[in-house]
Amino acid sequence: MSTIPAIPAIGYGTGTAWYKGPNDPLNKDLISSIKSALHAGFTHLDCAEVYNTETEVGQAIKESGVDRSKLFITTKVITNIADPIAALRTSLRKLGTDYVDLYLIHAPFFATKPNSPNSLLNAWSSLIDAQQQGLTKAIGVSNFRIQDLEELKKSPNGVKPGVNQIEYHPCLQQEELVGYMNKEGIKIVCYSPLAPITRDVGTGAVKKVAEGIADKHGKTAGQVLLKWSLQKDHILITTSAKPSRMTEQLAAASPDWSLTEEESQEIEKAGAKPEEHFRAFWREEMEGSGK
Repeated sequence: MSTIPAIPAIGYGTGTAWYKGPNDPLNKDLISSIKSALHAGFTHLDCAEVYNTETEVGQAIKESGVDRSKLFITTKVITNIADPIAALRTSLRKLGTDYVDLYLIHAPFFATKPNSPNSLLNAWSSLIDAQQQGLTKAIGVSNFRIQDLEELKKSPNGVKPGVNQIEYHPCLQQEELVGYMNKEGIKIVCYSPLAPITRDVGTGAVKKVAEGIADKHGKTAGQVLLKWSLQKDHILITTSAKPSRMTEQLAAASPDWSLTEEESQEIEKAGAKPEEHFRAFWREEMEGSGK
């Protein structure tokens, strides 16, 4: 098992909404938003080479004056999966740091393509080497299915991924995959935790339930969905360009309030209905897995 240092419960995502092309100019709005996130109290920054925003992250950290030792930085490799160590060195240069706290294989699907640039086992071996070289404190994967995680078990060094970052929310509970990860001791990091209220999902059942629970607690529906995952001991990745929303998201982790078991079950039951099922990313690749 790859030893994972303590990960801040809620991370600020620098992809998806912020994604840009490799030749696009520096996104000053993103730099400003990351600085606002750091000022709001975020210490966990979630990055990836494919987002093409690592330079902005590095610039924001520099301008913020926040000490590197106070931050937890994750990045991921997929574009240059043929040489993960070289890819990481490029990411480190853009981020302006000597190491990241967590380095992930962004997705496993490259390994099944014709003329694949690498195999899962070889790529994973490179991540292990990167950790041994001190370029990253911990290693893991993202968007891996059970069969992909099983493939890594063939690694001769016996090192398991410390985390698997997956899309997870009440409308995509992935019971089989989550059960497997819990059994194997692989930490769950969730992206798109707010999909049921930020996207057009099913009949909107989860959103309605979350809004009702939010009214009882004097919170927002978003905070309720974040708390739902946090109480499962998951790590969450979310984002916003609004400072007020950043503060609201971080407040979801406050120990001063919690959902009752009945409230959590109500959210789960609403999202588990077949008509509410929703996957925002990797739909074709994940078809039939972990529904």
